[in-house]
Amino acid sequence: MYRPVNSGPHRSIGARSAASWDLAIVGSGSAAFAAAIRARDLGARVVMVERSTIGGTCVNVGCVPSKALIRAGEVHHLAAEHGFAGVRTSAEPVDLRALVAQKDELVATLRQEKYEDLIAEYGLDLLRGDGVFTAPDVLTVDGEHLRAGAYLIAAGAAPAAPPIPGLAEAGYLTSDTALDLDTVPGSLAVVGANAVGLELGQFFSHIGSHVTVFDVMERIAPSEEPEISEALAGVLRDQGSHVHTSAQITKVESDGDKRVVVGVVDGQEFRVVVDHILVATGRRPNTAGLGLEAAGIALDERGAVVVDEYLRTNHPNLFAAGDVTTAPQFVYVAAQQGALAAENAVNGAHLRLDLAGLPRIVFTTPQIAAAGLTEEVALAAGYAVKTSVLPLSAVPRALVNRETRGLVKIVADEATDKVLGVHMLADGAGEVIQSGVYAIKFGLTTADLAQTWAPYLTMAEGLKLAAQTFTRDVAKLSCCAV
Repeated sequence: MYRPVNSGPHRSIGARSAASWDLAIVGSGSAAFAAAIRARDLGARVVMVERSTIGGTCVNVGCVPSKALIRAGEVHHLAAEHGFAGVRTSAEPVDLRALVAQKDELVATLRQEKYEDLIAEYGLDLLRGDGVFTAPDVLTVDGEHLRAGAYLIAAGAAPAAPPIPGLAEAGYLTSDTALDLDTVPGSLAVVGANAVGLELGQFFSHIGSHVTVFDVMERIAPSEEPEISEALAGVLRDQGSHVHTSAQITKVESDGDKRVVVGVVDGQEFRVVVDHILVATGRRPNTAGLGLEAAGIALDERGAVVVDEYLRTNHPNLFAAGDVTTAPQFVYVAAQQGALAAENAVNGAHLRLDLAGLPRIVFTTPQIAAAGLTEEVALAAGYAVKTSVLPLSAVPRALVNRETRGLVKIVADEATDKVLGVHMLADGAGEVIQSGVYAIKFGLTTADLAQTWAPYLTMAEGLKLAAQTFTRDVAKLSCCAV
């Protein structure tokens, strides 16, 4: 382990001589810390510049707090509806203030242990303030110039809102602010039906809100397989949510302490009166105010930093990683990018990000989990594909759970039988999908999956059964038959 060098949590630039850092990082989230740790492992001197809370999105307002609340909502829902005869449970009203306080305690603990404590552990320098590039190789922090051998932009992203007339005036929640509500909304409109909107919309539905979901696309979860979108929409409706797709919201009005969402679906105007509106229509890279354009650093139309395959910008000593780039906005992608960028910056390496088999999970109940290509994307890429779709009613674990709403879908190359994509809607799908990641990364075929061990009465068996479906009717097999 390296001995700490200038490891105090707050440093002034004057405490260092010019160009005394090998790597200067703007941001302190997952990409930033992964980069800092890798750079220190390589013996580099590292400084991080942070204007706000250490830890970035995931631990503070993203993955950790949202999944903590989502799990609580799932438990509350199961107490009310579980499907088992003779088991009597009840779901009392949720004390959201207590639940949020517990969530905040978890966030504070993980932020301390997984971020703040690592500053001294790895001998990092931390500068508090606004970092602005005045040139590709000059970073100013509150007016003082900082020079380093290389720079990494890892400033993350923030919720974005569409330009709906009246929305800003009426007020709305984002994925950040919704997590801090201390009373359960009586009614909630969710604008956007991808991961964040689906997760948080279902959470509020689970704890007692009347939820209405709107999306401009033809189906919810539009990046997933259509069979999954349809099945999940049915689940949400069964649980009491209203789901409107191909919805055009034309304006938002205020009515006392209420909000009125006005729009058109299938040629019919609607007016939905709610207590709150949750906007979940994506995130915008945090590049405003960093001086990037003035410094000549290329950005795309969304304001994301443009990088090459080695995570280098259009300037040779300036790199970017995480949600501030055009990469998929997953914390594990950000961390991997940060580590690769640090090695490329410090060692002159030429490491590239490999997204083959990249998993994604939507933490609804049941969960969506996927890895690799959808059928549509595979066809667009020129593959001749074959698919199998296995309903959960064919999976013994789902029958035992008394929850068969869901499916497993495998997309494979017709010519080689290699697995191109695995897609699931099921309880525990997020755990099972790792097997799909391995199948794609290591070139397994559907025959390989069909012939691989799968423990009985697990959801993982569904993957094997879906693979067997390519060659036979699994409804006519005995338990565990191969």
